[in-house]
Amino acid sequence: MVLLIEDDQRVRTLRINRPDALNAMNNATFSAIRDALAEAQDDERIAVVVLTGTGRAFCAGQDLTEMLATRGPDAEPHQFPSMLEMVTGFRKPLIAAVNGLGVGIGMTILAHCDLVLMADTARLRTPFPQLGLAPEAGSSWTFASRVGWQHAASILLSGRWFSAQECLDMGFVWRVCEPEALEAETMAVAREWAANPIPSLVATKALMLDAGRREQALAAHRRELLAYDELIGAPANTEAVAAFIDKRDPDFSSIPGL
Repeated sequence: MVLLIEDDQRVRTLRINRPDALNAMNNATFSAIRDALAEAQDDERIAVVVLTGTGRAFCAGQDLTEMLATRGPDAEPHQFPSMLEMVTGFRKPLIAAVNGLGVGIGMTILAHCDLVLMADTARLRTPFPQLGLAPEAGSSWTFASRVGWQHAASILLSGRWFSAQECLDMGFVWRVCEPEALEAETMAVAREWAANPIPSLVATKALMLDAGRREQALAAHRRELLAYDELIGAPANTEAVAAFIDKRDPDFSSIPGL
């Protein structure tokens, strides 16, 4: 199973479960997260949802191997957009426990969570420049909204790794924990929130979302898709993907205009 679901009283934990692939998300994972959130949203027994990963990674981004294998007119429809719609509009509190490395969507999804706790050994990055691509999942807006323009520019334009302490200092995450304490500290907060009446939690989150985060994030995502249409398959992206397959560093030196 690509997603493990566990209930602890009024808290539901979703664990991305592809440890051999560092929890990279494929279509099955996108669908599983979307459906699990939809079920939790309608379940009167569940007040709070926690998202985390199994093994040494939180999520290593999108599964590029599957993405390359499923391109073309006969490919299965991509399930990422429907997952993003659910995450951005999820009506109950959503807490992330970043247990290990997060790459791409493994970082951008965090900006849609209401609270993020992170192991002090974990690292995050959005390697869009290295892939010849642009931001995704509305992160061109959500990152600046969460941490300010300069920190967002540093994350998105460098594509480098950011330590847990750097993420905490920027305000991207709420708390940094020792790895062995991450789950306990996350569940303590989740249970504290879950002890409150669910209608109050839902109304509070609705009021916060109504300030515009969801609309702004999805509008940014639509703009990002237009950029992707121009960048994906372009020379820089083609070289980056080839380098990924060959397990080497990309070489953009021979591509004009780069």
